[in-house]
Amino acid sequence: MTLIGTGHFLSHFYMLTLPPLFFFWRDEFHVSFAELGLAVALMSGTTALLQTPVGFWVDRHGARPFLVGGTLLMALSVSAMAFAPGIWAIWLLAVLSGIGNSVIHPADYAILAGSIDKTRMGRAFALHTFTGNLGFALAPPVIALLAAAMGWRMALLSVGLLGIPVVVAILLQSRILKEQPKKPVVEGGPSGRELLLSRPILLFFAFFLLSSMAGSGIQAWVITVLGKLWGTPVAVGSMVLTGYMIGATGGTLVGGWVADTSKRNLIGFVVVLTGFAMAMILALGLMPMPEVLLPVVGFLGGLAMGASRTPRDVMLKDASPPGEIGKVFGFVSSGLPLGSAITPVPLGFLIDMGYPVLVLPVVALLLGLSLLCAGSAQSEARSRRAATVPAE
Repeated sequence: MTLIGTGHFLSHFYMLTLPPLFFFWRDEFHVSFAELGLAVALMSGTTALLQTPVGFWVDRHGARPFLVGGTLLMALSVSAMAFAPGIWAIWLLAVLSGIGNSVIHPADYAILAGSIDKTRMGRAFALHTFTGNLGFALAPPVIALLAAAMGWRMALLSVGLLGIPVVVAILLQSRILKEQPKKPVVEGGPSGRELLLSRPILLFFAFFLLSSMAGSGIQAWVITVLGKLWGTPVAVGSMVLTGYMIGATGGTLVGGWVADTSKRNLIGFVVVLTGFAMAMILALGLMPMPEVLLPVVGFLGGLAMGASRTPRDVMLKDASPPGEIGKVFGFVSSGLPLGSAITPVPLGFLIDMGYPVLVLPVVALLLGLSLLCAGSAQSEARSRRAATVPAE
């Protein structure tokens, strides 16, 4: 878990190293904010596009070589940005970093499936998610402080080189990283493409996509919406968002423990938690309340959202045939960056048109739709597993 979690931490950390440097780059390279934003878009887009094909390769050739190569490529790409002569070099290196990052989810989940006892799988997935969220949380302040203290070039070189000892540790300890069980040879069985386009996997993809769309909507607009609706000061609105993010990060650990102790009714747990999160989100958008309560409501909503994520991952793992975890997680988890990219613009249009009151109800609706997909996905997966069990 230390090896996998550290690599996952770096993956998320590197994805948010760029935005804090935008003002430095704008002054030095004389570029627009759109050109700066393209660097983040290229890194995230490359990651999303390549996760599925990398998942196929992980299942075919094993996860460990890809984990080592991907982590090393991320680290070297970020380090090389320190020597960039112009924004075009940042773009190129962002693509290379995205290629390395695309390996992380399929390789990590394939290794966890082979290395962790089934009775602890929920907690393992929870720690995996927690380390990634921690990387997101720490990157902006760390990069901002380093850039202010030593300049943006040395800041990037320093954090990029952090990946080298991680790669060395993975290489030295690779014997404890076991591969997932091999795919059994079944004549006439579905191909990898048919598996990903099957109804259960597509429903899981929709579940992940809609959940990510909802989370992205909250993160992008809750401060603005609270200000528009109730005149909430930016400082208080920021505390609501911070409370939500702290709750979502800590909630993953709670969800991991529950996933290991309540395997038979994971979907019921997800329904209850997501329903509670919907209620908290609607309360923020529809009920005036004292400012002191707003961060508490945000925290509770985030806690419920975070706790529902680990059972979601365990449900997907249980629905994945043996030897196919890399491609399944690579494909389904690509819905997370895609969902994050879809929501902010249309919800921003709602605010521009004078309807901020609709934003949080739309977010709650997206969560409700994700629940429908989750229930259908698990039902379909159970039916297919039952159909493949040979009769006594």
